[in-house]
Amino acid sequence: MNAQPLRLYGRMSLLLVSLLVAACSNGSDTPSRAGQVQSADGSPLTSAATFDAASLKIVTIASGLEHPWSLAFLPDSSDMLVTERAGRLRVVSAKGEISPPVSGLPAIASAGQGGLLDVALDPEFSSNRLVYLSYTEAGPRGGNSLAVARGALSADQRQLAKVQVIFSQRPKAESNGHFGGRLVFSRDGFLYITLGDRQRSSERDKAQSLNHHHGKVVRLHSDGRIPTDNPFVKTSGALPETWSLGHRNPQGATLHPQTGELWISEHGPQGGDEINIVRAGRNYGWPLVSYGCEYGTCRQIGDGPRLPGMEDPVTYWIPVSIAPSGLTFYTGNRYPGWTGNLFSGALAGRALWRLQLDGERVIGRQALLTGFGERIRDVRQGPDGWLYLLTDADNGRLLRLER
Repeated sequence: MNAQPLRLYGRMSLLLVSLLVAACSNGSDTPSRAGQVQSADGSPLTSAATFDAASLKIVTIASGLEHPWSLAFLPDSSDMLVTERAGRLRVVSAKGEISPPVSGLPAIASAGQGGLLDVALDPEFSSNRLVYLSYTEAGPRGGNSLAVARGALSADQRQLAKVQVIFSQRPKAESNGHFGGRLVFSRDGFLYITLGDRQRSSERDKAQSLNHHHGKVVRLHSDGRIPTDNPFVKTSGALPETWSLGHRNPQGATLHPQTGELWISEHGPQGGDEINIVRAGRNYGWPLVSYGCEYGTCRQIGDGPRLPGMEDPVTYWIPVSIAPSGLTFYTGNRYPGWTGNLFSGALAGRALWRLQLDGERVIGRQALLTGFGERIRDVRQGPDGWLYLLTDADNGRLLRLER
């Protein structure tokens, strides 16, 4: 479907637009019944798993965490670092013991969707002990934005030392939403940072502007220096750290285990959540194109779902958003038939989504844990081969998914 026919229907109701998109696209989806595996067109798919997903066991490792956002496994122990959005970094043992807050963190502005977000370990953590944090940074004259700092974790895991800010999103905005905030190291040691459009309609057009950080993925050296081979380094007026543009609110990010490419999940508006493969210099369309629509009115956004020069997602959800957060490829063998599958947490959808792939094409999707009833903020594969989840709540939990 191209953009021109959609313009003819731009003033029609969202229902008609949604039906047209669903009929013409292989990325659509109807709400999944608990555990049902669906092909891309929503029909049942019975051969996508080799064991009964209903046999999965949810094991609580720790509880009492305040809106946990991310976790990282420490390589020299069985401990995990867990962030709480309120501004605390905790160490959680394999037995579920939760440490006092790690000291030495930068000043964190916690409000709305903002606060302490992602945590990532330096690729050379075993020798340098460096931990990277994304968080909300208050501006000196008001507003806020995402920032990234790094510091060395002490041997006793009680504090971060020599903390330095290596990135600060520009400009600041008077908003407490759409920070993005995921951190991923590439195989060659570069740091990817996902950045949201800051939510307000007055801000989101900046996602298409190369002289703003809104709605971007940036790529840096681990110390914050700008790589000379970034795609916009020689573009006049562009922020040279920019890797890609046109994103709305990317809250999941991971590397493909074979290609090493960055895959992200991002929130759409009303419908239109997406999974994208992020490539150098590419434009992912927001807010010029979207498979979703405006909240409340369901008015069409931009020119519909596609325009020339804009990247199409590998899959998306319409007409109901799942609010994806946390993303990982599974490479273990604990769950027969799931090796190579992509997993995404869901906040509004309160589920764990499993995506079966054929190369870069999604051929099956399954909503797991739909009866669990909790917002799944993050999903990670542990060194033991199990999947670990964080639930987003005042009394958030760290879980392990067993069978």
